[in-house]
Amino acid sequence: MRLAELSARSGVSMATIKYYLREGLLQPGRRITATLAEYDEEHLRRLRLVRALIQVGRLPVNSAREVLAALHEEGLSRNRQLGTAVWALPHGPAPDDTDPATASARRTADELLERVGWSHGGEPPDAPDSPPYQMLVTAITTLTRLGYPCSAADLEPYARAMERIAVDDLDLVERYAPDEQVEVAVALTVLYEPVLMGLRRLAQARESHRRFEAD
Repeated sequence: MRLAELSARSGVSMATIKYYLREGLLQPGRRITATLAEYDEEHLRRLRLVRALIQVGRLPVNSAREVLAALHEEGLSRNRQLGTAVWALPHGPAPDDTDPATASARRTADELLERVGWSHGGEPPDAPDSPPYQMLVTAITTLTRLGYPCSAADLEPYARAMERIAVDDLDLVERYAPDEQVEVAVALTVLYEPVLMGLRRLAQARESHRRFEAD
């Protein structure tokens, strides 16, 4: 396909495609003439992944380039491919290790992961340097500092609920062909988070009505 068709099929503007080509995020097309190149389905798949990382996931170009390079490491398992892409997404500030509450938050996070059986000897998703783990520690630190419930027992029901949601997430990803799954995992991770937040608040409203409307 020519550049115009690649743009139409991917939903990415021609100017943006040319930018991705200049930045090395998209491999060059097969040269037909000095001014024309031809692109194929592999370009289309790669372009959709780049769009998911940059336009949906809000990754900086340099970070997206690193992710794309990592995804093409020889022998990388599907699990590692998905993890590499999703972990690159913004996760908020890392824990502040100068804050005395951070050490306590790490202990709480570790206890929580032990309770739900998510510890795998340092393997993801609970490795101490993993972005999701650090995000959890930061959140627990904030809850601790403000005096809200955040013990492992308090958080365990939420972890159990997320465990069920993770199964549904991966079921959705597996509806797609293997060469589309990394792009889909990135897009759904970002796009479904507002869905989860909206559903949670609707569920809270329903439960509040059930409990307190008669007061």
